[in-house]
Amino acid sequence: MKKVDVAIVGAGIVGLAHALAAARRGFSVVLFERHERALGASIRNFGLIWPVGQPIGPLQQRALRSAEIWRELAERVPLYVDSTGSLHLAYHEDEQTVLEEFLAGDNAGRALWTPGQVAARTDAVRMDGLRAALWSSTELTVDPREAIRRLPVFLEKQFGVQLRFGTAINGVNFPNLETKDERWSARHIFVCGGADFETLYPREYAASGITRCKLQMMRTPPQPRAWRLGPSLCAGLTLTHYASFRSCPSLPAVRDRFRRERPFAVENGIHVLVSQTEAGALTIGDSHHYGLALNPFDSEAVNAAILDYFQTFTRVPSLEIVERWHGIYPKMEGKTEWIIQPEPGVTIVNALSGAGMTLSFGLAEENVAML
Repeated sequence: MKKVDVAIVGAGIVGLAHALAAARRGFSVVLFERHERALGASIRNFGLIWPVGQPIGPLQQRALRSAEIWRELAERVPLYVDSTGSLHLAYHEDEQTVLEEFLAGDNAGRALWTPGQVAARTDAVRMDGLRAALWSSTELTVDPREAIRRLPVFLEKQFGVQLRFGTAINGVNFPNLETKDERWSARHIFVCGGADFETLYPREYAASGITRCKLQMMRTPPQPRAWRLGPSLCAGLTLTHYASFRSCPSLPAVRDRFRRERPFAVENGIHVLVSQTEAGALTIGDSHHYGLALNPFDSEAVNAAILDYFQTFTRVPSLEIVERWHGIYPKMEGKTEWIIQPEPGVTIVNALSGAGMTLSFGLAEENVAML
């Protein structure tokens, strides 16, 4: 029987964040991952830390704290963490009005820019018809594939976190956990992997009401001549997606116009963001389809609609697509996370609803502080 203070199941961003928070507090930690490396939503995203998408209050503060931790890690781990900021581009009067209403309630590090200010910052934006843009300084860009690969190594070397990759947990009977090879005893257990939650606590999973969201994304090769995107970009469709804009009185008008002008995009949950990796590749997406049994086959019509809208507000040197993929993340309607204790000493953390990169570090600090 091996003993440890904290055992964490799942080495995606949620599990890694809890391992970091626990280790920083001086707890001994073991981290289990059923695969040889994390393969889920944590490596299949934009790599955006996106506080601007979280409403004012605890969620935005959690996102800002997470961004702070990402910056701290970049000083100690060979990670690409770029303070790119973001631009929400407005080409219609109703979109500009939403941005003005948003700024009336939230102007911390944010401002309404003129087309001239946008052009001075980036040459990636189509200027024809641009009315204004919301500049936000709070957003960061990381490379999720790199970050999820390098963080476990840092946790092991810096804090002595014991790594058990390629090791599924066969059962939990607190304080004990079992794998095919080992038995462990822990003072506290965090279950942070979706598949592990489903198999280890099937009754709680069935009663949770969790669904899944499938999103489609694409990536270009590194852009030629070391061209840089600058701020991460999005436009009017993104205003209809994030909770931070839902209180804006003019948002229904924007939604109604998109239902008329781009019904396919609305039906397929398309809103378009673009970020850039350190090597210069652009990540473009995405769409949103919900259900428990999602279609494993991607729709090229959805990809085409994403690229079509992308080209209405961007101009990039190369739009060659070298990778297409989909990610699937758990989601709870109306919630940004789902946390329960199915038995004393065990905490399930799940359903961060696509905001894992943005919220996990802050959430993990909150959870570990309660141990």
